[in-house]
Amino acid sequence: MNPSSSIQFIETALCCATPCALSYTDPDKKWIIRKHLLSLLQYQPTFRPSSDTFTHNDGTTVNLLNVTGGVKVSRSTPSIPFTIWVHENYPDMAPMVFVLPDSDNPIHRNHPFVDSSGAVITPYIITWKYPKCNLSGLVRNTIKLFRHDHPFSFASGSGFTDPSLVSKMEAIDRLIGMVHYDILALQSKNQVEIEELSILQEELLRRASFTENLVTGLEEERRRLKQSVEELAEGTDRIANWVRFNDPKSITSVAASNTGNGETEEAFEAVDSESEVVLDSLAADLAIDDLISALDRALESRVLGSETYVRQVRNLAREQFDHRVQRWSLTPR
Repeated sequence: MNPSSSIQFIETALCCATPCALSYTDPDKKWIIRKHLLSLLQYQPTFRPSSDTFTHNDGTTVNLLNVTGGVKVSRSTPSIPFTIWVHENYPDMAPMVFVLPDSDNPIHRNHPFVDSSGAVITPYIITWKYPKCNLSGLVRNTIKLFRHDHPFSFASGSGFTDPSLVSKMEAIDRLIGMVHYDILALQSKNQVEIEELSILQEELLRRASFTENLVTGLEEERRRLKQSVEELAEGTDRIANWVRFNDPKSITSVAASNTGNGETEEAFEAVDSESEVVLDSLAADLAIDDLISALDRALESRVLGSETYVRQVRNLAREQFDHRVQRWSLTPR
């Protein structure tokens, strides 16, 4: 399509009154659209006008003019194919601009001015205000942005520090681009910190669980020791009462001997050698019971291995059995 054909197409499309007519109704705005399109085609002769149906984000469909063409922003980067749709309320509303990527030139991830669908969102478009803004100015501004941050992965955004960006609009563009990449870097850093904190949290939870189990074990051990003390105190009371009832002189003797650092066992005397053997055997039997109970607690708290536990209990049981057989043989029938 040569320039004269482009002009004729635009004029015919804007004047068409068929059912398939474009969605521009205001004659004054049609004249502005014609003027801005012709100015754009003069600035970018590679652009070609056409008309088609456009669907807005809310699902509304309209028939609009659009121009499509490639823009070269630098010698070392490929041409960027553009499509610019002229809004039905243009020039009061900004046009819709899209970059057309392909498999060889995908839009680089997290571009500050182009989303994954190819929609171009620049400060110029966001702050669009007629008559200060127009199609040619939009393309010029977009070319400058893409010269410093190409949408096809050929630049990193570092060009935003270029001193040639001196106008107010270009300063805003530079600031937005720099902030965008700073936010991305901060998000990446925060993600790493979040992962590290998650690992630390898991470790703290593991330690908390271990500590809780340890405290529970100590509480159980304290309860068992308290119970043992109560049982021992009760047994001591029973023995003292038995001695007091059966041999008042002996308990007095024991009290006196305790004062003089004597031995409590002197309160119990066997009447003969067999009784003394039976008494010693009974004491050894009870001592073995206490030792086996201590081994049980050691096994529960994992202080003692199962193999050592079985071997010790087996030896103690054999010794205890011998003591009981000895007492059985000396007990009258």
